[in-house]
Amino acid sequence: MSSQQQSYPLFLETNQELLQDILKNLSLAYNPDAAEVYQRLTAAVDQEKLTEINNRYYEKQLDLWFSMLGRKPGEPGKSVTQPDKNDHRFQSAEWNELPYFDYLKQYYLVTSKWLMELVDSARLDSQIKKKLRFVTRHYIDAMSPANFPATNPDVLRLAAETKGESINKGLKNFLEDLEKGHISMTDESAFEVGNNLAITRGQVVFENDLIQLIQYGPLTETVDEFPLLIVPPCINKYYVLDMRPENSFVRYAVEQGNNVFIISWRNIPPELGTLTWDDYIEQGVLQAIKVCLAIAKAKKLHALGFCVGGTLLACALAVLRAKRRNPVASLTLLATMLDFADTGEISVYVDSAYVQKIAAEIGKGGLVPGRDLALTFASLRANELVWYYVVNNYLKGRTPFAFDLLYWNCDSANLPGPMYVYYVRSMYLENNLKTPGKLMMCGVSIDLGQIGVPAYILAAKEDHIVPWKSAYASVPLLKGKTEFVLTASGHIAGVVNPPTKSKRSFWSARASGGEPEQWLANAQFSEGSWWPHWSTWLKQKSHKRVPARAKLGSKQYPAIEPAPGRYVRENCKIPESGQRAA
Repeated sequence: MSSQQQSYPLFLETNQELLQDILKNLSLAYNPDAAEVYQRLTAAVDQEKLTEINNRYYEKQLDLWFSMLGRKPGEPGKSVTQPDKNDHRFQSAEWNELPYFDYLKQYYLVTSKWLMELVDSARLDSQIKKKLRFVTRHYIDAMSPANFPATNPDVLRLAAETKGESINKGLKNFLEDLEKGHISMTDESAFEVGNNLAITRGQVVFENDLIQLIQYGPLTETVDEFPLLIVPPCINKYYVLDMRPENSFVRYAVEQGNNVFIISWRNIPPELGTLTWDDYIEQGVLQAIKVCLAIAKAKKLHALGFCVGGTLLACALAVLRAKRRNPVASLTLLATMLDFADTGEISVYVDSAYVQKIAAEIGKGGLVPGRDLALTFASLRANELVWYYVVNNYLKGRTPFAFDLLYWNCDSANLPGPMYVYYVRSMYLENNLKTPGKLMMCGVSIDLGQIGVPAYILAAKEDHIVPWKSAYASVPLLKGKTEFVLTASGHIAGVVNPPTKSKRSFWSARASGGEPEQWLANAQFSEGSWWPHWSTWLKQKSHKRVPARAKLGSKQYPAIEPAPGRYVRENCKIPESGQRAA
């Protein structure tokens, strides 16, 4: 069985009976004789409402059919429905001008809206309805006429223009991706870590089995007396914050006069498959804090965490406070959840059955393949991150554009089973982190409210992994003086937003809790990047500047090798016989 087959979302396995019913019901869209199956879904809809929905869509189908009868190519037909303005699947002229393709498009859109309205009207438990809506949307996305060569006019035209060469190239692309085990989202030959990605000058100044710690060379004569430690997510490689010089957050932070360190998490090999959440705190975050302070000869540091890196960082600081230590002057959290009450669509994958299964399989040892996690996140936006590339790469035979963020997105990292099981159970399933004293970490009971340092919390308005209101829920948990910032765009593009691009915008204001919508109504709107706003805030949390030292590391922690180091380049394959989570 291929990696892609094995990584098919596990909730399909743990909810088989429910989802088999769903898929049977959905088959009615292309199987009008399935009346018995249809009744099983519609039984959950109020009968009066069901009649109203069916009559309305029946009339739309009749209007669509009669508008196509006798219509000639080039003649405008009746528009029963049109794609959403952000739907790029039906942009070419043939979808509107040729009756056959216009009919396919409109029939598909009308049927899709009918299915989703039935789902939305069903009287079901909220979590079951969320799963039903998710699976229905995936079925609808997969059945788009744009995804099949015989019903996509762009594919047919290109095949004719190239005399079949586009089909040959598409088959070649498919076989190459099959060998790689993932769909190519970018021209991967255009990038190389350490060559044109992650090239900010620095040295690895510490390493253990789990991390390498990188210190970057100064670009100013003086630096903040407090070093800046960045804790990136451990699911992907750290260089999302150090892409190319023009969009490197790391380089920007160095240019602003910070003594910057960053953790490079290990791409976990099978022999480290027993590492735990506590190991990530002790061997990762706490060890990095110790080394940073020693090298900088400082009593405090600024700490920044991104996504799950932010969750780990907050836990580590809570552990330090429980041990009556407070070596942090400020805390920055980028697209981070501490309150997991609303985790967005990712919650459809996480339930008790899923957690029990992975705990039995890898709870005591094993690996979660990074490739599987990447596919899971891609499935949340399948039209953009799956089907677009299926059509572009395989049906049209094109090579995707060179895009650094998509290259990084495919450069995933493995996680150890025990660490992953603890994270999913304690945070996503049980939401224990927000409750003071509920969790024990590194031998102590933790309370996020004891961290008590000035905080800068950034959320992204279109984030589908960390909903912005869930990021806002961190404000009352931390209890310190908090600046909350909401940036436009999504989970990655909202964070990696350099000032030189003059793109996007953000809202900012002091936050102390309350309703997020009320905060937004009173927040200040600003054009451009949030980076300068953060840099100004950070400078206010320090007291003095000290001369920058050209020599990196120290006598106790000498330089080991140039950045980006070995760990970021590791590609750890998982033995087919090894334990793994889907």
